[in-house]
Amino acid sequence: MKGYDLIVFDWDGTILDSAGAIVGAIQAACRDLDLPVPEASTARHVIGLGLGDALRQAVPHLAEAQYPAMVERYRFHYLSADHELELFSGIRELLAELRGAGKNLAVATGKSRAGLDRALRHSGLAPLFSASRCADECFSKPHPQMLEELIGELGFEAGRTVMIGDTSHDLLMARNAGVDGVAVTYGAHPASHLLEHGPLACVDSVPDLARWLQLNA
Repeated sequence: MKGYDLIVFDWDGTILDSAGAIVGAIQAACRDLDLPVPEASTARHVIGLGLGDALRQAVPHLAEAQYPAMVERYRFHYLSADHELELFSGIRELLAELRGAGKNLAVATGKSRAGLDRALRHSGLAPLFSASRCADECFSKPHPQMLEELIGELGFEAGRTVMIGDTSHDLLMARNAGVDGVAVTYGAHPASHLLEHGPLACVDSVPDLARWLQLNA
């Protein structure tokens, strides 16, 4: 058992069951602007990136002049239904258990600061996290800046930190920061893709994640 001082979670697709809503919002925004609508698999792949990088990859035909309108339509569609999104079953209890055991928890997300703060308020999870970093405060994943800043702020070491996420972007960020990465397959990216990036573990459900953390964290 290695043990970790800091456990960092991605948000969308790891804590919040939001991948489908993100895909739908990207596709709806494209329809609004008469742009080619990406396949769901393409839109799912960009989840976890900062919004700018995500939209440019999902919609490669997007002209720079259309970017503000695309962002506006995406946010309109996502925010119109985000209050209906739910946490993955068991994740609230897992986070509370980890915090109760004295673990330091943090969030590293592709959401904006305003978006994460809104999600934390709505979910009631804010008191469980010691710190967080968002894509409009740092370089987008897979750049290591989010993890490096969290580790520095909280005073821990990369070797005593683990990153938990549902995308290759999370795993690559962890690798770039010298941090262990654990993949969850119930979010945006399929297990076959996650395994290509050599996670320390790849788990299929929140209960499986809880068991892994009980044994290793």
